[in-house]
Amino acid sequence: MDAGNTSMPEDDLLWAAARRLASARHAIALTGAGVSTASGIPDFRGRDGLWRKIPSWKFTIDYFLEHPLEVWELYAARYKALKGAEPNPAHYALARLESLGVLKAIITQNIDGLHWKAGSRNVIELHGNIREAVCLSCGAVVPIEEALAMVEKGETPRCRRCGGLLKPNVILFGEPLPADAVQKAFMLAERSDVILVAGSSLYVSPANQIPVVVKARGGTVIAVNMGEIAYRDIIDILIEGRTETVLPEIARRVEILLSGNA
Repeated sequence: MDAGNTSMPEDDLLWAAARRLASARHAIALTGAGVSTASGIPDFRGRDGLWRKIPSWKFTIDYFLEHPLEVWELYAARYKALKGAEPNPAHYALARLESLGVLKAIITQNIDGLHWKAGSRNVIELHGNIREAVCLSCGAVVPIEEALAMVEKGETPRCRRCGGLLKPNVILFGEPLPADAVQKAFMLAERSDVILVAGSSLYVSPANQIPVVVKARGGTVIAVNMGEIAYRDIIDILIEGRTETVLPEIARRVEILLSGNA
């Protein structure tokens, strides 16, 4: 199939993706913000994206170090929105593909924890998570509620162990990604013959290099996304649609194929 081929009828594209996943030796998924928009969590660059409401430079590590309480207050508001969010059909479809033994892991750029809530078990969070806070001095990790309790009092969160500055355990601009998560993600990519990219525009590095690695090793790249997407030249099957609609349809077809009823 030609890279980025969208000329096939959608049903054929869905079956093509399902067949490749069902026959994969080692398939993985890479997910981005588009997987969680149906859960009420806005993406970053879309019409209602976060960067249209809050300048992205307020989420740099340098700005945080200069204005920690202000950034913590921004995260407190974001945490409240994320805490009440529930998985949508896209998350459940990916969890189902994992339970079927098709997906070996989900690598996510999201911090919302909805893959865990949906029942996925092997989730690699490249950009950290909103559940925790980490001390920049001693490395202690605590539940984020502990830090938010200080924010509610107008206090900059400090580590109870050493007094160091606490930071949300998410990756801010200018920070390196967690080395262990990156290592695991690229080791999985080296082993994989199929990658399902869902809800990611593939504009953010180094996550966007994960499908490049799979493709370079002769693997298949399947992408499901609304709107712009980079690296179209390496995408074998591109389905332009909402992940919460498309992924359940792919998962249903994979089940049919695995049952031998196709």
